[in-house]
Amino acid sequence: MKIGIVGAGHIGGTAAKLFARAGHPVAVSNSRGPASLAPLVASIGSNAKAVTSEDAVKFGDTVLLAIPYRKMDQLPAVGLFAGKIVIDAMNPYSAVGRVMDLGDSTSSEEVAKRLPGARLVKAFNTMGWNTLASGSRPGYEDRLVVFIAGDDAAAKSTIAKLIDDIGFASIDTGSLRDGGRRQQPGSPIYGRPMTAREAKKILG
Repeated sequence: MKIGIVGAGHIGGTAAKLFARAGHPVAVSNSRGPASLAPLVASIGSNAKAVTSEDAVKFGDTVLLAIPYRKMDQLPAVGLFAGKIVIDAMNPYSAVGRVMDLGDSTSSEEVAKRLPGARLVKAFNTMGWNTLASGSRPGYEDRLVVFIAGDDAAAKSTIAKLIDDIGFASIDTGSLRDGGRRQQPGSPIYGRPMTAREAKKILG
C-alpha cells in the first residue's frame, strides 16, 4: 500500500520509517519543501521519497495527516482527498498548547467536514512519538495498542492491518463522534502506552 504523509515531524517521520520498514512505499512532505526532508529519506532508504504535500496526497492510497490541527487550512486542495483513506493523527491543541474548545464536536468530525469524500480514520494520535519509535513488537501477542476510530468499517479494517504490519495491536474505539471523543486529549487512554489487555480494562 502506498502511503502519503503530510507532516514529517516526530509522529509523521516515525510512522514513515515504520511503514517503509514493513514494505509500504512512502512519500513524505512538510511545509518547508522536499529538500528539507533529505536526511529523513536517506535514513529510511529506497522505499521513501520526499515530495510536496500535494504530491504526497496524490501518491498515497492512504494519507497520514500529522500536521498541527490548527494548521488544517494549509492542507492541499480538498478534492485530492476524495475516495482516499485518510488517517487523522492530529490533536486539537492551540499554539500555546491548550486543548481547543470544539463544543459538542470532536476534532476528527471537524476534519471530516473539511475533507468531504475522504474515508477518515482517527489513529496514531494517542501515542507519543518516542513510544511509536520504540514500541514495535511484530509477532508478539501482547503488543502496545494504536487506537482507531471512524465511520467507515472497511477503512478501519485496512488501517488495523497496517497497524499490525508495523508491530502494534489495534483497538476500535467506535465512530468519529464516540470513538473520537475517547481518543481526545485528557481521556483515560490518551498519552498512556498500554497493551490491548490493559486498554480493554479501561474502555470496558
